[in-house]
Amino acid sequence: MPGVKAITSQADERRPAAVRSASPRARGLLSQVSIIVPIGPADQSWRALLADLADVDEDAELLPIAADPQPADFDAQTDQAGPRCHLRWIATAAGRARQMNLGAQRSARPFLWFLHADSRVSHDALAALNRSLASHPHALHYFDLTFQNDGPRLAHLNALGVRFRSRCLGLPFGDQGLCLSRALFDRLGGFCESAPYGEDHLLVWAARRHRVPLRPVGAAIATSARRYQSEGWLRVTAQHLWRTGRQGLPQLLTLLRSRLP
Repeated sequence: MPGVKAITSQADERRPAAVRSASPRARGLLSQVSIIVPIGPADQSWRALLADLADVDEDAELLPIAADPQPADFDAQTDQAGPRCHLRWIATAAGRARQMNLGAQRSARPFLWFLHADSRVSHDALAALNRSLASHPHALHYFDLTFQNDGPRLAHLNALGVRFRSRCLGLPFGDQGLCLSRALFDRLGGFCESAPYGEDHLLVWAARRHRVPLRPVGAAIATSARRYQSEGWLRVTAQHLWRTGRQGLPQLLTLLRSRLP
């Protein structure tokens, strides 16, 4: 099938994908993960991410959910430096929440890992996620965040703010690589497609209302700081703080009311 790369034995091919990954303890829980990467129109940052995921277990699944058709050189690039796992390019209408929900619907593994296209993932980060899933399979897992060297130096302050917000306030965001079981994702209702922004923020609040443990993986992934460079560090930082407070306050009140007798 065009756009699909799979490495399996004949015996594996006769078993459903979800069953093939049902006993991964010896090889790690990353064999049970569907990696879902929403890609916006004309975004090319996913190319570097695919190379970072080359060491993901071959029984895992990688689903780029894009607002563009599959590129003509996609198969050639993934054959040369891409991941060994099951790989499918899925084209759909733009909209990050819609794209991620579609990726969850089309996935075939019991864990879902949502990665932004401009994320960069190290081998140590993969190993840390594997350990975190094994020890806390019923949690919502997230990474610490660093910024790439494509923005202002002040972005390192934002990385410290992200660590405080996620570890102290219990509010990790989508650029921190949220990972959770499919069953938990379905119970939380998936990403809100009607929200104008912050669909990841709302999913975390839903997890808190359901008393889902929020688990730091113990490693960092990197994301681009180019927006801070192009739009201004102060402007983007202030916008993030305003939007987080505006969207989060009603969620906090709802959470507090749910805790009352």
